Amino acid sequence: MLKNIILIIFLSILLIGCQSKQKDEKWTSWIYPDKLQTKRVIKNGIYNSLKECKSASIEKIKKLDVEKYADFKCGLNCTFNENLKTEVCQKMIR
Repeated sequence: MLKNIILIIFLSILLIGCQSKQKDEKWTSWIYPDKLQTKRVIKNGIYNSLKECKSASIEKIKKLDVEKYADFKCGLNCTFNENLKTEVCQKMIR
């Protein structure tokens, strides 16, 4: 009986610990001045929310005066991959 109680307490602590260690979301803004040439891309900063990333991307496109031709994407938790020699994101959202 005591063994079961200890096991339940241990599992409860373990589950609580796992839930509290959620990774912060960081969104990277990627601007494509010419949406037909996706190899040409501008990294436009890192933001704390998807909403901030989208707003900053749209603002940058307006500053560059390429609204008719440009596109953007926001990447979640992007990190540089040494093997690929590029940044890799968990997901990309328009």
